[in-house]
This record gives sequence, structure tokens and C-alpha cells, in this order.
Amino acid sequence: MSSNQGSSPIPQCSGAGGGTSDGFFRKHREPPLAPKHYRTARSLPDVCPKEPTGDGGGLCEGPSVVADQHRWTVYNSKVNLPAALNDPRLAKRESDFFTKTWGLDFSETEVMPSFYLPNITREHFSSYLQDTAQREKIHERCKNICPNKDDLSVSSITNNHEKARAELEQVPKIFMKPEFVLNDPATFNAVLPWSHFSVAGGKNSRDVASSRLLQEKLSHYLDVVEVSIARQISLRSEAFFHAMSSQHELQDRLRETADAVAKLRARTAAIDRVMCRGPLRVLRDALTRNNCIKLHNKLKLMAAVHQTQPTVQLLLSTSEFVGALELIATTKEVLQQELQGIHSFRHLGSQLCEMERLIDKMMVADFSTYAQSDLSRPLEEDSQVLEKDRLQSLVFGLLRQRKLDFLDIYSEEMIRAAKNVVRQCVVKSLSQVSEVDADTVRIHEQMRLMAFHHWFDLLLDIFEHFILFLKRIKATLSVIRNVVLEVLDSSQRSRLADNTTASNHTDSRANEDEEEESGGPALHPGEAELAYLTHEGLFISDALNEAEQRSVTTAAQTQARAQTPCADACGSDSASATTESSSSREHNSNTTSCLPVGAAAAALEDVMPSDLELGRVANNVQELLYAASDVSHDRCVKVLMTRAKDGSLERLSSSEFVCLSQAVESFVKDTEELCGRRSVSLRGALQSQANRFVQRFHEERKTKLSLLLDNERWKQAEVPAEFQDLVDSIADGRISLPERKHSSGSEDRKPTEFLCVDGQKYAVVGTVLLLIRMFLEYCQCVNDIPSITTDIITRLADLLKHFNSRCCQLVLGAGALQVVGLKTITTRNLALASRCLQLVVHYIPVIRAHFETRLQPKQYSILRHFDHITKDYNDHIAEVSAKLVAIMDSMFEKALSKYEVKAPMPSACLRNVCKQMLKMHEAIHELLPEEQTQMLFLRINASFKLHLKRQLSRLGVSNDGGPQNGLVMVDVAFYSENVQGLRFLERLDLNMPEIWEQKR
Repeated sequence: MSSNQGSSPIPQCSGAGGGTSDGFFRKHREPPLAPKHYRTARSLPDVCPKEPTGDGGGLCEGPSVVADQHRWTVYNSKVNLPAALNDPRLAKRESDFFTKTWGLDFSETEVMPSFYLPNITREHFSSYLQDTAQREKIHERCKNICPNKDDLSVSSITNNHEKARAELEQVPKIFMKPEFVLNDPATFNAVLPWSHFSVAGGKNSRDVASSRLLQEKLSHYLDVVEVSIARQISLRSEAFFHAMSSQHELQDRLRETADAVAKLRARTAAIDRVMCRGPLRVLRDALTRNNCIKLHNKLKLMAAVHQTQPTVQLLLSTSEFVGALELIATTKEVLQQELQGIHSFRHLGSQLCEMERLIDKMMVADFSTYAQSDLSRPLEEDSQVLEKDRLQSLVFGLLRQRKLDFLDIYSEEMIRAAKNVVRQCVVKSLSQVSEVDADTVRIHEQMRLMAFHHWFDLLLDIFEHFILFLKRIKATLSVIRNVVLEVLDSSQRSRLADNTTASNHTDSRANEDEEEESGGPALHPGEAELAYLTHEGLFISDALNEAEQRSVTTAAQTQARAQTPCADACGSDSASATTESSSSREHNSNTTSCLPVGAAAAALEDVMPSDLELGRVANNVQELLYAASDVSHDRCVKVLMTRAKDGSLERLSSSEFVCLSQAVESFVKDTEELCGRRSVSLRGALQSQANRFVQRFHEERKTKLSLLLDNERWKQAEVPAEFQDLVDSIADGRISLPERKHSSGSEDRKPTEFLCVDGQKYAVVGTVLLLIRMFLEYCQCVNDIPSITTDIITRLADLLKHFNSRCCQLVLGAGALQVVGLKTITTRNLALASRCLQLVVHYIPVIRAHFETRLQPKQYSILRHFDHITKDYNDHIAEVSAKLVAIMDSMFEKALSKYEVKAPMPSACLRNVCKQMLKMHEAIHELLPEEQTQMLFLRINASFKLHLKRQLSRLGVSNDGGPQNGLVMVDVAFYSENVQGLRFLERLDLNMPEIWEQKR
């Protein structure tokens, strides 16, 4: 068994040649990048057979014939690839692999050469063949020393292999197991079966024979194994001798290699000493110098950061919040980027955040104080902005800290200041009025007890102060808005510059890519140095950091050049927004000069509000101006309502209320021009008071008109000169009350009997003259107070309706008999009433046209009231005319019922009729115009003819030319002569033949 260990050098020799799994010697190809000047080591000859045998310890990767003789392994496979591709089931043999895979129908076609693969010729392998020529010669010599097993006879190899296997099968399997150890009791009992021996202690002949037989069997097993081992050794004997002879040559080559390595090391050491140590020391010193510079800069930066807190306190002492905030932001940026991880500054970040919060509170408190001082100073002072630089600094700081609700603070102070404006004006006015006891009455009661002219002066004073108040607020808000818009514009320009820089950077990168594709430019000196140091393995991290710092510095300079306009704009804002003392400015510049330049700009861009937020703040500034206007109007409404609480404004005269309305309208227009938006609260309050005033105004005139009508005796009144002038002014287009003239010209003019209107004479009563003046007062109110136009139209329509209905009641309804005490309603009264109604109808279109110019087109529907009134008046006039005809009709019916056709002629009946017709004509011909008189008498004549015709028919008188017919014709001629003899009736066609019945 010990001879089994002697075969171990054989697989080791084969493993040195390549260690392949099938036991053949494999030569390793040289790496493609190996230097060609190195000498190739000679390999050992291929002496291993293709069927290795022996124990498993010697052949690490080969099978064991003893242990694995019944187990199939890959080494038992003897089938080559062509045999595997041939399918014995097919009658026709496939021509190639594709036919077998894709079927018999597969047909070969010529494959076009690929455009992507080069044409390989033998010249491509010439260098390889030259390199492997020497090794191929060695391999051929080794093959001659150890012939191939395939050259031997197949039968002899097969017989020897079967014989060896048969002999080895006689050896029990237990001896072939790897875990065979005699120390194991089970193994020992299996190898030496003591059960075959006697246990009595004596040795009989049977035991001796058994032990001898066991010894012979074990000896036979040993001989079989030794013979197998010897056979294997004999097959490899030449390889053993060749390996021993190659050992000496290998030692010589190793000795030569060791000498060459020693010489190479000595030469390398000399090169390192002469050529490398000096330059590397220079590079190391340069890097050390750079590191020292960086350290020095870091220390200066730390010193600057260390001075941040005192500098911030110095800036805060001068209220330079923007500078303090910029310094804090820059310091925080430096702490996060440049000085991160420094132990001594571990608490500085939290301290800076706390200081920033403190500055926020200080800015809010300072802005509140500024708003109080700005809005509470006397309004009579200059309207310029108070401490403009301080305001700009505060606004810029608040925007930077995103404290966008600072306008709410200003709004609260504005409301408080508006209240103080009213209070100061009231106190000042009350102190100048001696008629009010300030000790016993509250301030609201004092305002109501003031005379109207004092209260009106107070109101005008309040209006004037609020105009100044709004101008001051507008100036302040304009400064705030300008700061916001400048910041917004700066942000937009900065973004545009960033986009331009990014596009330029993209173009430069594209150009670099093109250069790389075209052949690649030379390396940057920093990149070359970085590559060299990386190759040497020295200071790689330092060189990398330095290269990165160089690229970052270049980019920062480019961005700084692109952002120069934006920085100038921001600098102008901050410069104009702060008033620094010389010491603090110098200290601040010294401190911030040590900090990175781009840190402040980057931090500023990060903390400033977005464009949307800045736009919203700008809109809020404008809305705050609108709110200031609304607050001013609301406070004025308080003053107005305080006065109107007990109805004082309703009891004002027309002129006083017009003055009040004009003052309010002027104030509303001024505030609208100043603030850009119309406030409705004061105008609404005035409108409500105007409605009450119109109600009282209308009730007074309606009551006055009722009293005038109730006392009217319906007699023609003389027309004073002022009323004629009033009518003339209306004819000239002046629909308003004329100004009172103090000259004695109009007083010397005598009154006239008629009112001349557009060439017509109107006989009127005194009430109608006052009615004309009343509706001119209504028109004047509309001129003075345009907001009450619709209400005035309604009230005026009611007044005209009231006049019409009351006239109808008093004249047609004979109400004047009981109210005034008239004995009867005469035809003159009726004609006079009709003429008065006609005068009012004449002026209704004039009034309508006047009001139409004061209305919006959508309000024209309210003018239909005048159409209804005109219809009512015309109906009333027609009723008066019908009443006059009815009076004569009743007289005709009574007189003609007694008419008889007999002498003497003309008859007494016709004389009485003509007499009554004369009285009627005398009563109305001066009152009514000619046309109306003619139309009236035509209707009266038609009534006369109707009654006469009935009487003649009743008497049986016909137009037959008889005596009675002649008598009637005499009466008719007398009637016609008398009627046509009246004034205006000379050419009146009486058509008297209609009194006769027409013959059928």
C-alpha cells in the first residue's frame, strides 16, 4: 500500500503543465498586453496518458479506477460531435447541422459576406505563428519522447485494461474507500473476522489454518495492487526520467531569472533615485504648499465666520437688517459647504438661526413702529415719504425673509390712523364752536347739536384731511410697490442670465464632444497632472480635489460675469434700502470679503420669494390702497350717520342738501382719481339720505300743492314778470331755477294777464304758476344730485298725477263749491282749468327730455310714467270740453222743447238761445285759443241742430216751402247771423240744412 504514495509526483507534474481535467498537458497563451522582450518559460513535456489511474489523492481532478469503477463519469464519453449530430433513425443522412435542426427541406444558400467583419487571411496570424513556433517544436519533441496512446494497438490496450480491472475487482471494496482506517472497530472487524477463530484461548489446527488462509488472501490483495501500481509506473517511466532531467534545466533558468530580477531592481532603484525622487518631491512640495494655502484660507474664513455675530450685532444696532440677514445667510452657506464638520462651529448654525428669528421679530416691530410714526404725524406736514431709505430697507428685508403679511400690519395702523383723523378734526372743530357745552354732552351729541354750517365746515375739513391722508398712504405704498417690482424684475433678469449661461455651457460641451470625436484635443495641464499622479498612485485625492476646485472656480467666474446686471440691480436696491454708518460698512465689508463671493448670491436667490408670490404682494399693495380709500369713506359715513341719526339731514333745505351732495361727490371723485377705484360706501350713505330728502322734499311740495289747490278760486291770475322770465328760460333750454337777481328791473315790470309760451297765450291760475316752479325745483335737484334721478322722476310723476286728480275733483267734481265756497262752477272756470291742464301737458315732453339726458339707456323704461300722465291730462281736457258742450246741450234741450213756429219772428226761444251762446263765447273766447273755440262751437252747433231737428220733427214742420217752413228759416237765419257774428266764428260752417229730415 505504501507504493501507492509514490505516484503522487506524476499528477503534480501534469498539473504544472496546465492542470486540465483530462490529464493532458495544456500550454497557456500569453496575455496580449505582455511585453515581448520577456523570455517565455519552457513547459514540461506532455507525458500524462489519456486514461489516468491510481488513487484520488494523486489525481485531484481525474476519476479513480478503484473507487469509481462502477460510476459513469464524463471521462467515459468517447462520442465526438459528428457522431452526436448523426441521427441513426433517419434513412437519409443529413448533410449538415442545419438540415438536422430545421428539417430536410432546408436548402443552403450563399451567405453574403458581412460588411461589419473584416476578411481574415493568414497574414493576420503571422505574428502569432512566429511567437508559438518555438513552443511547437518543444511540443513535437515531447510527443516523440512519449508516444500517443492512440498509436498503440487498440486490442492490447483493451486487454490490459480488462485484465487489470478483473484483478482489482478481486480486492474487497472496503480497501478502496477513502475513509479506510483500521482504528475504527467496525473496519477492523470487517478486515480481520475474529469470529472464525476459537475464543477458548488455545490454538487448534483450525484456527491456524484460518489465520494462514487470511494472511494469504491479504498477501494476494497486496500483490494485485502492487502489480497494478507497477503497471502504471511502467507506463510513465519515461516521463519520470524526463522530469528529473528537466529539473536541472529549470533550476538553471530560475537562477538566471533571479539574477535578471536583481539587476532590474538595482536599475529601477537608480532610476527612482536619479529621475523620480526629485520631481516627485517637487510635486509633493507643491501640493503641500497648496494645502497650506487652503489651510490658511480656511483659517481666514473661520476667522471671518467667527466675527459674524459681533458684525450682525453692530448692523442691528444701526437697523441695517438687510445687511445682517445677508451676512447670516452667507455665513450659513459657508458653514454648510466650506466649514462643514468643524467642531468649534457646531453650535454656530443654531445661533445664527436664532438670530435670524430675532431679526424677523425686530423687522416686524420696526415696520409697525414706522407705520405708526408715518400715519400719526400731522397731515399738514410735507406729504413726502418718511425715511424712504429706512422703509425700503425694511420692505426688502421682510421680502427676503418671506414675511409677506407685513401689509396687514400697515392696514391695521391705517385703520387706527383714520379713526384718529376724524377724532382730531371733530375735537378741533368743537373747540371753535361756543354754542356746544363739551363738558356735559358726548362727542356724538355735540356733533348733532352743531349748526349745519359748522357741521358742514367740519365735514369739509375731514374730507380735506382724508385727501392728504390718502396721498401720504399712496406715496408710502408706491415706495413699497417699487421695491417689490424691482425685486421681481431682478429675479426675472437673473433667471434669464442663468438660462443664457446654461445654453452657453451646453454649446461648449457640444463643441468638446465634437473635438473628442474628431480626434481629441490635448489634455488640460490639470488633467495631465491628474492622470500622471493617478498612474503613479500618489496624492490622488488631493489632485482630484484641486482639479474639481479649478473647474468650480471657472464656472463661478462665468456665472458671475453673466449675473453682473442682476447683481448691480440687487446692489442698487440694497444700497438704496440701507443707510449705513461708515464704521459698520467698513466692518461689514471686511467681514464679508473673506467669505465666498457666490455664496451670498446663491443664498439670496434661494430665500427670495417666487415670482408668483412677488406678483401677489404687488397686487396686495394696490388692494391696500383701495382699502385705504374704503376706510376713509367708511369713517366719513360714520360722521354722516351720526348727524343723520335724529333726522337732521332730512330737514335740510334744498340748497343745503345740494351743498352736502356736491361736497360728497367732489370727495368721491378726488379719492377715485387718487386711488384708482370708486368706493361706494359714502355714496351709498348719501343716496339713502338723498332718498329720505327726496321723500321729505316731495311731501312738502305735494302738501303745498294741495293747500294751493284747496284755496284756489279758479280765477285768471296775473302773471308776474319772474314767472314769464322763468318760462322764457325754459324755452331757451335752461331747465333750472334762475339765480335771484337783485336789480330792480324785474320789479318795475308789471304783471301780464297771460303767460306767453312759444307764442301762445295761456290764461292760468296762480297754482299752475307755482306748479311750474315746483317741477323746475325737481329738475334742479336732478341737476345737483344726479344719483336721485329715478326717485325724482317717480316723485314728480306723483306730483303731476296729484295735480290732475285734484283739479278734476275740484272743477269737474265741483269740489271747489265746498272747499273754497264757490257758488257754482262756471264755464269760465272750466275753460280756465282746461287751459291750465294744457299748459302742464305742454311742459311734460320738456321735462321728459330733460330727465332722459340724466338716465342710462337701461333706465329709459321709467319714462313711461310721463306717457301715462300725458294721456290722463288729455283725457281730463277732453272731459272739460265735453262738460262745456253738455252745459249747452242741456240748455238747448230745455229751451227748444218750448219752441213753436209762429209769429213774430225771430222767436223768443231763438233769441234766448243766441243770448246763451253769446255768454258762452264771452266766457271762453279770451281763455281758449281760436282753434279750440271753433271746435267747441262746432260741437255746440251740432247739439243745437240735433235738438232743433227733433223739435221740428215733433211739430211736423218739414222743408216743403210752406209758411211754417218760412218762419223756421227766419229763425235759422237769425241764429246763423248771431253765431257767425261772434269773434273767431266768422268763417264757421254751421251747415244748418241738417235740421231737416231727409225725404226717403
